[in-house]
Amino acid sequence: MLNIKLTPVMAGLLAAGTLFYATAAAAFCPQTSDATPKGPIALNEQGEFVPGWAKSAVWYQVFPERFRDGDASNNPTVADIAGADPVEEPKVWQVHPWGSDWYKLQPYEVSNGEPELWKHLLRRRYGGDLQGVIDKLDYIKDMGFNAIYLNPVFDAPSLHKYDGASFHHIDPNFGPDPDGDRALMAKENPLDPSTWVWTKADELALELIKQAKQRGIRVIFDGVFNHMGANSFAFQHLKQHQQNSPYKDWFTVHSFKDEKAGTEFSYEGWFGVPSLPEFKEDGNGLVQGPRDYVFAATERWMNPKGKGTEYGIDGWRLDVAFCVAHGFWKDWRGHVKTLNPQAYITAEIVMPPELVKPYLQGDEFDGEMNYNFAFTAAEFMFNPPPHNINATEFDAKLREMRGLYPKGVAYVTQNLFGSHDSNRIGSHIVNRGIGNFRDWGDYFQLSQVGSNPDYNVRKPNDEELRLQKLFVIFQMTYVGAPMVYYGDEVGMWGANDPDDRKPMIWEDIKYEDEVTNPDGSKRPADKVAVNKTLQQHYRKLIQLRNRLPALQLGDFTTLLTDNDKALYGFERHYQQQRVRVILNNSDKPQQVTLNRDQLNWQEQIDQLPVTVSGDKIRLTIPAKWGAVLLAQ
Repeated sequence: MLNIKLTPVMAGLLAAGTLFYATAAAAFCPQTSDATPKGPIALNEQGEFVPGWAKSAVWYQVFPERFRDGDASNNPTVADIAGADPVEEPKVWQVHPWGSDWYKLQPYEVSNGEPELWKHLLRRRYGGDLQGVIDKLDYIKDMGFNAIYLNPVFDAPSLHKYDGASFHHIDPNFGPDPDGDRALMAKENPLDPSTWVWTKADELALELIKQAKQRGIRVIFDGVFNHMGANSFAFQHLKQHQQNSPYKDWFTVHSFKDEKAGTEFSYEGWFGVPSLPEFKEDGNGLVQGPRDYVFAATERWMNPKGKGTEYGIDGWRLDVAFCVAHGFWKDWRGHVKTLNPQAYITAEIVMPPELVKPYLQGDEFDGEMNYNFAFTAAEFMFNPPPHNINATEFDAKLREMRGLYPKGVAYVTQNLFGSHDSNRIGSHIVNRGIGNFRDWGDYFQLSQVGSNPDYNVRKPNDEELRLQKLFVIFQMTYVGAPMVYYGDEVGMWGANDPDDRKPMIWEDIKYEDEVTNPDGSKRPADKVAVNKTLQQHYRKLIQLRNRLPALQLGDFTTLLTDNDKALYGFERHYQQQRVRVILNNSDKPQQVTLNRDQLNWQEQIDQLPVTVSGDKIRLTIPAKWGAVLLAQ
C-alpha cells in the first residue's frame, strides 16, 4: 500500500471508483508476480494474438447511471444506495433532477445540513439505466461508434458500481423490476452457479447486447476482479459468520471478531477503503474461492444460458488490472479465449509503457486503456512550457509506444483522452498549465476541485474547443482504436472525479445554466446544451476513419516534423490506399509542401485547396487545425 495519508475526501472519492496513483503506483499493488509466458503464444495467420475486429473499433465509453434515464419506474430509492459512500444515511433524499446546475445544492441536499460538497455529489443518483442505453443505440451508431465500453453494470449500491455486490447480476435499478429481481436473487446460492437465476435486469442486458449487435456495435463489460463491495453477498456473510463463513478465505482478513481474545474484525480494503474489501491472493493471483466465482461469472456473460457466444458480450475491460498477479490473468485469458477466441481483453494499467509491456505479451491482455497516448498528445497539443514537447519529440514518443509491443497490439489499444478517471478534455484544455497529465498522481489532485480550489470550472470557449477538435483529428487518424468518453462529443466539461460524471446532455432535456461555483458562490452563466458544431466534427472524423481502411489497418510512416512551424505529418498506407495527415499545432496558418508521388491528393475534412507544382503539392492549413489527404 502506498504510504500516504488519506483525507476523508480522498477516501470517499477512492470508494467512488476513482484511481489515485502516486508515482510509485507499483508500491501499492505489488508487482512481484512472474510475468513470464507459461507456454507458446497462440498466433493467427497474421502472426498476431489480437482479435482483428478490434483494429476497426471506434469506442464509446458509457457511464450508465449518467447516460440516459430510459425507465423512470426503476429509479433507485434511498434504501438502494445504502452501503455506498458516504456511509452516513441522508435525512432526506430523492433522485436528482437531470438538468440541474451541477454545483447547486437542491433543497433536499440543503436539508441534510452537510457542509462537504463531495458527500452530496457522491450521494446523487440521476436514474440512468440500461433502457436509456438501448434507447440511444441509434444515436451511437449515427455518430459512427461501433463498440461500447460500459462502466460497471453489476449489482452495487454506488453510482459507479465499482463496489460490486455481485458479478453475476446486473444492478436491479438498471432493469424494469428492482423489487422482483432482488426477491429472485435472494433465493439462489451464490456459490452454486446452477442456482443462479436470470433477473429482468439480466435479461435487459442481453437485450442491449442483442440490439447493439443488430446495429453492428460490439459491447464489452467492466470487470472489477481485484475487490468486491462491502455489500457483496460474500463479504456480508463473512462479516456475520466470521471464520465460520464459507467465504472466510475469499478476502484478506487480518483478524476475526473474538470477544475472548479481544480482537475485532479487520480486513484489507483497496487502498485502505473499508467499503472495498480486497480479494485474497497467493503467488498465482486470486485464491480458489473468488477465482472460481469470477470464472463462472465470466462465462455467464460471454455465453449466456449456454446459447452461444453470439448472445454474449464481446470482451472485457479490467479495472486496476495491475493489482492482480499475472498468473491469474494468464489463466483467465485462457478461459475467455476458450469461450470466444475473438473476444477482446483490455486493461487499465496507468504506468509508463515499459511497465505495461509485461501484460501485453500475448497470454494476458490484447490492449490497454492507452493513457500514455493521452499524455503524449497533451504534451504536444496542450501543454505550455516547461511540460510541452516539439514535433520531433512527439514523433519519437509515438514511435516508442508503437514499437514497444508485439505485432498488432498498437492497433487495438484504446486511444483515449478523457475518462471517468480524469478531467474532461475540454476542462483539461481550459486548465492547461496546472501540471502535467503524465504525472498521474499529482495531476489527479490538481484536476479535482476538492483538492485544487484554483481549478477553473467554466465552460470551454471557442479557442479551447478548437484545440479539442485538433486532438480529434489526430485521434481518429492515428494507429490504434479511438475511444471517446460519453458527452465529450457534445461539449461536456468538468473537473476530475466526480465532476467528470455529469449527466449526459441531450437535446430533449432542458438544462439550467451553470452559475454555481463549488463553494456555492455565483459565476457568469454557462449555457448547457449540445454543441452541434463539435458534435458534427466528431461525426465527420469518425465516419472518415470508418470509410478509409488505411486509417484503421494501415502502416505508419512519419512525413514531417517541423519544430519551427509546429507541423507534424504522417502517412497511413493499406493495400492500394494512401492517406496523409498533417497537423498544424501553431497559432497561425502554415503552408505545407509534400511530394506528389505522381498522385492526385484531395483534402477530406474541409476540402482545403491542394495545388500542384511539378512533383510537389502545396496546401495551407489553418492555425491549430489539420488536413487529411487521400490519394486519388
